[in-house]
Amino acid sequence: MPTKLVIITGGVISGLGKGVISASVGKLLQSMGLSVSMIKIDPYLNPDPGTLNPVEHGEVFITEEVWNFSPGGGVSFKIAEIDEDFGHYERFLDVYMHPSNNITSGQVMLSVILGERKGEYLGRTIRLIPHVTDKIKERVKEVIDRERPDVVIVELGGTVGDYEAMPFVEALRQLKLEFGNGNSMHIHVTYVPYVRTVGEFKTKPAQLFFREVLAAGLPPDVVIARVEGGLPPDVRDKLALYASVPPDAVFEDPDLDTVYELPLYLEEKGFSRILKKKLRIDGEVNLAEWKAIVDSFKSCDRELKVAMVGKYWRMSDVYISIVEALKHAGAYRGAHVNIVPVDSEELERGNDWNLLEGADGVLLTPGFGSRGTEGMIKAAEWGLDSDKPLLGICFGAQLSTVAFARKVMGWREANSTEIDPSTPYPVIDLLPEQKSVELIGGTMRLGGHEVKLLGGKLREVYSREVVVERFRHRYHIMNDYAYRMEDKGYRVVATDLSGEIINAFEVEWHPFFLGVQFHPEFKSRPGKPSPTYLAFVEAML
Repeated sequence: MPTKLVIITGGVISGLGKGVISASVGKLLQSMGLSVSMIKIDPYLNPDPGTLNPVEHGEVFITEEVWNFSPGGGVSFKIAEIDEDFGHYERFLDVYMHPSNNITSGQVMLSVILGERKGEYLGRTIRLIPHVTDKIKERVKEVIDRERPDVVIVELGGTVGDYEAMPFVEALRQLKLEFGNGNSMHIHVTYVPYVRTVGEFKTKPAQLFFREVLAAGLPPDVVIARVEGGLPPDVRDKLALYASVPPDAVFEDPDLDTVYELPLYLEEKGFSRILKKKLRIDGEVNLAEWKAIVDSFKSCDRELKVAMVGKYWRMSDVYISIVEALKHAGAYRGAHVNIVPVDSEELERGNDWNLLEGADGVLLTPGFGSRGTEGMIKAAEWGLDSDKPLLGICFGAQLSTVAFARKVMGWREANSTEIDPSTPYPVIDLLPEQKSVELIGGTMRLGGHEVKLLGGKLREVYSREVVVERFRHRYHIMNDYAYRMEDKGYRVVATDLSGEIINAFEVEWHPFFLGVQFHPEFKSRPGKPSPTYLAFVEAML
């Protein structure tokens, strides 16, 4: 069977949940026994999202593998930092995504421009069509050639009609034409607001974007409407009319108890019938195992509150993988985890300490830079006095170490050199190889690395001596200070294989005070929670 192509675009506004919809469509196809590859196109000019403000862009997802992107001209970048939607893909499909499956305008334009400098286009005027669109199609076909999937799903970020998305829309139009009827389909995701003051759903925004996709030569085969509840028949008929699809090809994506319920919801509404018809595929949908996982989220009989202390709370998607990992671990143990956001800057001002006191556990989040760090350090100091479980992730582990150095060791000016370069107690400093780094993008310690578990709660919950976890950092806990703190109960419980890089610590005399330099949330799955987060949840329970 030749590889089938599914294109997923969006209209009206970004942030509609196209990533969850794409992953859900992939799950339906996977449940029919088909192999699925996922591609995300991001039309920004950054080669990867690694340097983007997380409040603007959301979470940066880290892959296991690091890709050496070489667009030409002797230029190369390490890429393992990709769009947050890949977290949805990995969690729904239980696969490891390759970073080259995230295609950005920056990557495409660099490849074309540097290719021109090398002479790949001698005698030709370089244009968006065909040279840029050909490069986009080439990248999609490279994924197909490498993974040989039964179906490849290509999600276009942003909305159709964005200026920066135009070359990608044209490339997708050409790809759909090349794959042909029976081997390709286009799913368009739209937004249908409900205006409470007049008591009506309004389809005008969706109509305008249907006009965009039709004018671009990329008519939808299916429309999925993001709505608060179900679509009334007259609204469904109107959407179908303006999108030029039959009414039974219009589906809704309502608010659900858990995002993992969406494949079940779509299948209940007959979505696989459309997939089979448009892609000419056979096979029965088997979501029994997935349904059992979803039921575990919906049948929890206990409640836990986790105070998540961080500085990026203007956009909750910054911490989406952490939130999902907590939910995975909670559902696995029959507990619903409620996230209590705590702004570390508010803690600095003396506010919101009641949120920590009212929680069952505290989590210190990842991050960069000096803003809000004193609030995170104070939260960790508070945690040392409390018997409540505390988990620090990456930056959170580093600042927890600072807190221990200040509070327990009495080194009141202890800090990370990232925050205070002149600190007399630099318990956190740059990795040796980072001291000569000049470029910021793609130069951190990235991707999957082996972690040697030396003992303690981590070794107990992983039940292995060596595991692979994903990293994204420049700074690390300094060995000489860490081992000086051992006499007071600071215990190094994980390192790299050389023993030089500290990957985790525990406080021996505390019921549960754990800091990990890695990001275990990126490998957590519904039904298969991360051992680190499972240990944290079990400690709270």
